[in-house]
Amino acid sequence: MDTVTHTLMGGTLLGLATIDPSVDPLTLGFGATVVGASLIPDIDTTLKLKNNAVYIKNHRGITHSIPFTFIIWPVLLATISYLFFDLPFVNMYFWSLLAVFLHVFVDIFNMYGTQMIRPLRNTWIQLGFINTVDIPIIVLLSSYLILWFLGLDPIILFIVIYGIIFIYYIVRYAYQQTLKRKVRNLLPQEHIIRTFVMPTIKFFEWRVALATDNSFYVGRAFKAQVVFYDEFKKMEPLREDLYEIIKYDENFKSFTFFSSIYRYEIKHLEDQTIEIRYTDLRYLKDGHYPFVCIMIVDEASKEVISSFTGWVFSEDKLQQKIK
Repeated sequence: MDTVTHTLMGGTLLGLATIDPSVDPLTLGFGATVVGASLIPDIDTTLKLKNNAVYIKNHRGITHSIPFTFIIWPVLLATISYLFFDLPFVNMYFWSLLAVFLHVFVDIFNMYGTQMIRPLRNTWIQLGFINTVDIPIIVLLSSYLILWFLGLDPIILFIVIYGIIFIYYIVRYAYQQTLKRKVRNLLPQEHIIRTFVMPTIKFFEWRVALATDNSFYVGRAFKAQVVFYDEFKKMEPLREDLYEIIKYDENFKSFTFFSSIYRYEIKHLEDQTIEIRYTDLRYLKDGHYPFVCIMIVDEASKEVISSFTGWVFSEDKLQQKIK
């Protein structure tokens, strides 16, 4: 989820903590620890400072893993709260654990997902029926803090608000499954391999992408109506000699590690150079596919001259990054 949602969730935990007689949730130390715990798994966002390939491959990876969720982050934050704010270590461990776990858990429901079961398996869990920025959830969490400020019981409020959010999740999941069935029924003559129905910030508008034996289809669902905008015929696997050149490129490895459905194009340039472009089909927006991996390859020297992976919303910007 986005930073605002995680911060608001941390704020609701302050209200829930009024149930604990050993702490005062309205103190600076407790608030900083719990809200910090609600945000700390996303510290890997700083990997952007290195490069996009490292960020894409590792964001929501080890910092959202089992050891970090249940041991490293809660112990670290409980220790800091004990040393600097004289708060009870055991209580702060459990409140920090709850905040970190809630952060990691809610992240699995959007399309980006997490690797929360590392080190058992380094796979992405991407349930994809809640948008990363979900307005109804933000409104509900904000209303909790407002109603608590106005004097309502924070414990009862917590149960009610999170009960509504739980029902909202069920509704969104059921809606997604209904759309998936509708999408599959539009192509009865083809064998569908994978289907993606992903939310947008608009409640009734969803992204659609699916792969069959022979084609890729990309479109949108508006309420119960599904419209396909693009159809791409599947190509043969990339030439073996070209694959041998690009397979160790960090941008290529990050893109293929993260992306679930993609296609490639080859453009011949000049002086025995070619452009190999991989496009993620899940993020069509305004006729453009913004998440790409592009590599410029010199066939003579058999090396990647330049490469980039990430979100770019115009061709001019993409060419600037490649240069």
